[in-house]
Amino acid sequence: MKTATTSAIVACISAMGITDCSVARATDRGDSFSHLPATLSVTAVIRDFRASGVRGGHPDFQSFSGTTTVGLVEDELDEDSKPVAASLRGWTIQREFKDSAGRNIMPSMADEDRGDRMGLLAPGGERNGLTSAQHFWQWYRDVPGVNVSKQIDLTLNRVEGTNRYVFDSATDAPWVGLKGFFPINGELFADSSRNWSGTQSNFHFTTEVSTEFVYNRGTGQVFRFTGDDDVWVFIDGKLVIDLGGVHARREQTIELDRLENLSDGNVYSLKVFHAERHTVESNFRIETTIQLRNVDPPITTNLHD
Repeated sequence: MKTATTSAIVACISAMGITDCSVARATDRGDSFSHLPATLSVTAVIRDFRASGVRGGHPDFQSFSGTTTVGLVEDELDEDSKPVAASLRGWTIQREFKDSAGRNIMPSMADEDRGDRMGLLAPGGERNGLTSAQHFWQWYRDVPGVNVSKQIDLTLNRVEGTNRYVFDSATDAPWVGLKGFFPINGELFADSSRNWSGTQSNFHFTTEVSTEFVYNRGTGQVFRFTGDDDVWVFIDGKLVIDLGGVHARREQTIELDRLENLSDGNVYSLKVFHAERHTVESNFRIETTIQLRNVDPPITTNLHD
């Protein structure tokens, strides 16, 4: 006869693909994942820019608007592990591409043989995209006179009773009080505009997150990003989430078992490249079942005018 603890151990093994049954000893309290850390912490590099139209402003910031635009970056990172511009206009998502579970996915990931639902793309227009490949090169590099940078920590909290970790600027402190993802209010260039709530906030910045993880095949590892504006996620240097362009809050999910380049038990990089390019909102949400590990972030200038 199975006890409650035995059943919980079996459930834990089934969900996580682990073999150490001792980790489930706390499951009588109803949380079969209580052995996992309560939080995960990753370091992000924030680079601040001035808006287009002001002295020293960057032409890609505050100069575009529209909807989700895919194909703006190459499918692989360059030798510096940075994204590369592939197109200045790309393709807009007119109808979302969805996996068999109904989750939005990157269009190039869609596979009808997996039960995915195909969406619809249209050529990008002049209102959204990039001004040049050289200007885009500056987004995730420290460039004196163009941007200034600093590091911040992002904390992902485990959802009780699950192996899901979430960082959400809409609900987590201090972001909920800031009315969005505004990590450099009053800092760096310290310029500001009113956000949707009427609060003065520092827009026009990029975010770069570098992490790593162990891939465990068949355990349901997923990564989801929700936010605005541009977001590109790369695993093992290859693009897996494509939410380019200036757009409202949007999301995509990647299920790691789809990625044929990953081998069970190996360590891989996961990099997030985000940009907040236009007023009046800033949303940033990560949800994942991956045990992300912090790595040394790029060296930042911490320069101030």
